[in-house]
Amino acid sequence: MPAAIFARLALTEARRGGLVWLALASVVLALALGAFLSQLALTESRMLQAVVVAALLRVCAVFVLAAQVVASVRREIDDKRLELMLALPLSRATQYLGRFAGFTSLGAALAAAFALPALLWAEPAAVLYWGISLACELALVAAAALFFAMTLASLVPALAATAALYLLARSMSAMQAIAAGPLAEASLPHELARHVVDAVALLLPALDRVTRTEWLLYGAPEARGYAMSLAGLLVYAALLAAAGVFDFERRAA
Repeated sequence: MPAAIFARLALTEARRGGLVWLALASVVLALALGAFLSQLALTESRMLQAVVVAALLRVCAVFVLAAQVVASVRREIDDKRLELMLALPLSRATQYLGRFAGFTSLGAALAAAFALPALLWAEPAAVLYWGISLACELALVAAAALFFAMTLASLVPALAATAALYLLARSMSAMQAIAAGPLAEASLPHELARHVVDAVALLLPALDRVTRTEWLLYGAPEARGYAMSLAGLLVYAALLAAAGVFDFERRAA
């Protein structure tokens, strides 16, 4: 299958580029920091350690994958390798989706590796739910990073745009809570701002509902809500991939 060639190339480049060592360093750093902070806690030190390690591993996984995707694509473009790839008798969609499949597989591998330390504090079923959710979240990050890396002119704007999308999606529920809080001013400008925040929230994935640390502490989430949250992430990732294919076809035509 032609798309599998590009997926394998993405995985090979990640392995040769030292991503394995970077992921290992992230796990060690998270475990060390979690162990240090747990020594400072007077009570519930084990719970604090689980919270710190899970949060750090999630952030590290997102950053590592986004940086790898953006750097890999921009290197292809800057070294003119992308032009050589476009000369192959393969459709642009096949090439783009092959890369996306490779980066998504890389995200799944990172999710599995980063979920393993959680077995020190949580039940296997809860860790499985958390790891699958992280894999879906990383698929969305891969789709966003690939889209921005192909669309924007250089590495820094592409990485910044990916980070901005992720952070905005993660914090949107907090913004909505602040806008609708009891201390909010009852005025027309405030109402307009609240509606704008609600409208923006509809356009973003609900990242605050997935890969939650509380699953590791209190058990697996409710199945229906869990499935709907992950489905929303995958739909958003598919839309970003479709937008990327459309832009890639149009630009290369």
